[in-house]
Amino acid sequence: MTVEQTLANNPATDAEMDNIENQASATKTYTQDEVDNMMARMRGSLTKKLETKYADLGDVEELRELKAKEEKRRQDEALKRGEFEKTLQDLAAKKDAEIQKRDQMIREYRVNNPLVNAAAKYDSVNPEQVRQLLSSRVRLNDTGEDVEVLDAEGNVRYSDSGNLVSVEDLVKEWLDENPHFRRAGVSTSNSKSSVVVPKVGDIDLANLDMANPQHRQLYKEAKAKGLL
Repeated sequence: MTVEQTLANNPATDAEMDNIENQASATKTYTQDEVDNMMARMRGSLTKKLETKYADLGDVEELRELKAKEEKRRQDEALKRGEFEKTLQDLAAKKDAEIQKRDQMIREYRVNNPLVNAAAKYDSVNPEQVRQLLSSRVRLNDTGEDVEVLDAEGNVRYSDSGNLVSVEDLVKEWLDENPHFRRAGVSTSNSKSSVVVPKVGDIDLANLDMANPQHRQLYKEAKAKGLL
């Protein structure tokens, strides 16, 4: 029953009123210092229990210091591992770059140059263009020792004699099939030349092919004789 209910049901004297007020204020209140002291005693009690339980492990502060040192050691090792792994990655990247450079040099020597040379040999208008068009059909084998010519499906081509088709054979075959990539008037293995070599005395400039050595010689002779 509350104080208000007690007063309502039983009117009281002054002495009784004082007693009731004292009872109402009987609830204990604590100051901040008292609260701090109680918390400190509780922490002390818990610390003492823990220290007693783990007393065989040594001093608590020493254990904390050992733990901190171990954590730092692990961090240092992790950093060293990271640096080592980065060094390995850098070395691997450098090695890959060297291998790629070497392979490019080999391809230049074994594939690109032969394509250009063969295109020039068979009178291509633009040997470099022929190289670009045919380079995807030529590759080095896994060892880098042999050059392989591929068909449209990517299979290695062999001649009737069972040998690998050569780069020169590929270029010649391709130019025979695409004569518009040859200089005008150049004959192929499948056709005869329709170019008539004019004589010095009846040179018609329209009939001269200055890419033809014979025509250049005729032009030179005619010019020397004053016929042009």
